[in-house]
Amino acid sequence: MHSADVITLVVLTPESALLEKRVSKVSLPGTKGRFMVLKSHAPLISSLDEGYIVYESEGAEEKLFVLGGFVEILNDRITACVEA
Repeated sequence: MHSADVITLVVLTPESALLEKRVSKVSLPGTKGRFMVLKSHAPLISSLDEGYIVYESEGAEEKLFVLGGFVEILNDRITACVEA
């Protein structure tokens, strides 16, 4: 993965940090529907519904199930505060 094409994905719960990874894209379960985040996405704050956070890292797709929460997207950093 070329360093110019990466974004940082951070997933937190009230108890701990679940994940911090450099990824190329992320799909999130928004309460108004699933949405994709790529490099240079506009700043955004959204609520999350129950479902999978799906992300691609080093060419491999990985998933993390969440029960809901919120996400902030700012400056190629995705910070999700979730219940898992």
